[in-house]
Amino acid sequence: MMKVSPDIAGIIPYPPGKPMEELERELGIKGSIKLASNENPLGPSRKAVAAIRKGVEKIQRYPDGAGYYLKEALANKWKVDSSQVAIGNGSNEIIELLVRTFILPGDEAIMARPSFSLYRLMITAGHGTPVQIPLKEGRHDLTEMAKAITPKTKLIFICNPNNPTGTIVRKKEVVRFLLRVPKRILVVFDEAYAEYATDAEFPQTIDFLREGASVIFLRTFSKIYGLAGLRIGYGISSPEVIDYMNRVRQPFNTNLPAQQGALAALSDEGHVAKSLRINQKGKEYLYRQFDEIGLTYLPSETNFIYFDLNGSDPSLGKKIFTSLLQKGVIIRHLEGLHLRVTIGLPKENQRFIKSLREALSEKREA
Repeated sequence: MMKVSPDIAGIIPYPPGKPMEELERELGIKGSIKLASNENPLGPSRKAVAAIRKGVEKIQRYPDGAGYYLKEALANKWKVDSSQVAIGNGSNEIIELLVRTFILPGDEAIMARPSFSLYRLMITAGHGTPVQIPLKEGRHDLTEMAKAITPKTKLIFICNPNNPTGTIVRKKEVVRFLLRVPKRILVVFDEAYAEYATDAEFPQTIDFLREGASVIFLRTFSKIYGLAGLRIGYGISSPEVIDYMNRVRQPFNTNLPAQQGALAALSDEGHVAKSLRINQKGKEYLYRQFDEIGLTYLPSETNFIYFDLNGSDPSLGKKIFTSLLQKGVIIRHLEGLHLRVTIGLPKENQRFIKSLREALSEKREA
C-alpha cells in the first residue's frame, strides 16, 4: 500500500454534481433546471461564442503560453502593467498557484467559515494549516481575522462577495483591516462575483494595490461573463507576486478557445449590463417570494441567494433539496437548514418557487 501524507489522506474531495442528463435518467424526469452552480442563465455573449469558434479552428496549435493579448486587455482595463496580471485555468488555479508559491509546511492561512471550500482544501493539500474564523451575521468578521494573525500566517483569504452567503465587506472595514495586517502577509481578495455587486461601498481592491498594500485580487470569466465551461480567470497584484507565481505555473495553462472567448467577452459591456438587469429583477422577485413564504435569507450582492428554512428539524434542508431534485429543480444544499439558489431566468425562478412551495407543503403534511 502506498504511503500518503495524512494531510492528503484527510481531504474530503470537492463533491461534483452529476450531469443533468444522468440525474434525469436516474429520477425518470425531463426538463430539469440547474440553479446550483451560480452560472449566468443568459450564457456567454455572442461575441464570445464567435471568438471561441474561431479559436477552435486553430486547436492543432498550442495556445499562447503567456496569454499576451488577454493580459494586455486586462492590464488596459485595470490601468496596470501586464507584468501585474496572471491568468489561470479559472481563478481556482490562481488560488492553487498562490498556495504552491507562498505556503510552506506548517504555515497558516486565515479564511472565513463558511466560505469557498477550495481555500481550506488547497492549504491542507499544501501541508499548511487553515485557520477558519466564523462569519458574524453572515459576513466576514475582519476584527477576529486580524486577531488570528500569528508569525506563521502567510495568506489571508477574503471572499468578497462571499460564497455561499452573498454578503460583502465594505471599504471602510477593509481599510481598517489592512492597517492591522503586516506587509509580509499577502491578502487574497477573491472577487469572483464582484461584477454583480451594486453596493456603493463595495471596495475597489485595485486602489489598495496602487497604494502599496500587499494584496492580490482574483476575477473569473465563469460567472457574469458566462464562460464557466472554458475555465479561465485571472489575478492582479504586484509584479513581484506575479513573477513568483509564474515560476510555478505550468506552461500553456489556459487553452486557446478560452483565451479568445475571454478576450471577446471582456469587450461586450452590453452583455454584462443585460446580465445585471436580469439578475436584479430575479433577485427582487425571489426576495418577495421568500418574504411571503416566511423564509429567512441574506441580502445578496451576487447572482445567488443563501436562505434558511427556519425549521426545528435539521434534516429538513436535505429533505427539501431532495424533493426539489425529484421535481427537476437543482439547487445547493449546504448544511442543516441552509440552502443556496442561483438566480435564473424569470421562468426558472418561478418554477423554483412553485416547486419550493409544493415541497414545503408536502413536508408539513407529512
